[in-house]
Amino acid sequence: MKKHLAFTFLSAAIIAGTAHARDDGSVRIAIDVPYEPFVVRAPDGELEGFEIDLGNELCHRADLECTWVEQGWDGIIPGLLARKYDAIISSMGVTPERERQVLFSIPYYNTPSVWITRRDRDIDIDDRDSLEGLSVGVQRGTIRDDYVTQQYRDVLDIRRYSSSQEVANDLMTGRLDLSFEDYPLADETFDFTSDDSEFKQIGDSIKEPTSIFGKGAAIAFHKRDGELAEKFNEALREVYADGTFDELMHEYFDYDLSLPIAIEQ
Repeated sequence: MKKHLAFTFLSAAIIAGTAHARDDGSVRIAIDVPYEPFVVRAPDGELEGFEIDLGNELCHRADLECTWVEQGWDGIIPGLLARKYDAIISSMGVTPERERQVLFSIPYYNTPSVWITRRDRDIDIDDRDSLEGLSVGVQRGTIRDDYVTQQYRDVLDIRRYSSSQEVANDLMTGRLDLSFEDYPLADETFDFTSDDSEFKQIGDSIKEPTSIFGKGAAIAFHKRDGELAEKFNEALREVYADGTFDELMHEYFDYDLSLPIAIEQ
């Protein structure tokens, strides 16, 4: 995976108070930081990454003046419902539970989740009896939290963290046996596909069931903001159609996470 971070045209801001989709074309977009390579903070304090670049491009095409708002994952949907911002672009998977709360754009990418452990560990994720008492770290409130809770709560010690970086830190220092993470984030953090890495993937990559992992990542809006959602949908179709999505994707990823079928909706 490439480490390149493209130039960001919009600055990040921490905004208090209420917001709504305004007639003047200004839109506040929430994102959880960090989530490399989707979003990271550059040394100059600006936010950079794949979703920042994609979001900026979508706003440009939709003729919207957008501002990025930092928001922790635990409160990101409540903040949208409270009108603290107008949209969420933060690798949010479309799931039935979330669809009951927010309006989603068409999905724009999908990646699997993976089990990661230290290379010197011999753990068979398919042998449930052998997992008894082992610890796994997940970011609280994510689809990966939902998955391990539903599938492994009877055998694994599930430890929930407020950020993916906290999960990575505890795996690196030996305080966790496993992490269950989004593939690109795990690749960026642990470089587990390299033979020189101290970490490795075990078991298959996971994308199912759809009831947990959803249909891919999409932009979230307040239920009443259908007009705003359609502006972003049209911009998403454009960046797919003219190859811009592929160009941005390949700046950050060495594999394909596109969803052209979803964009044709």
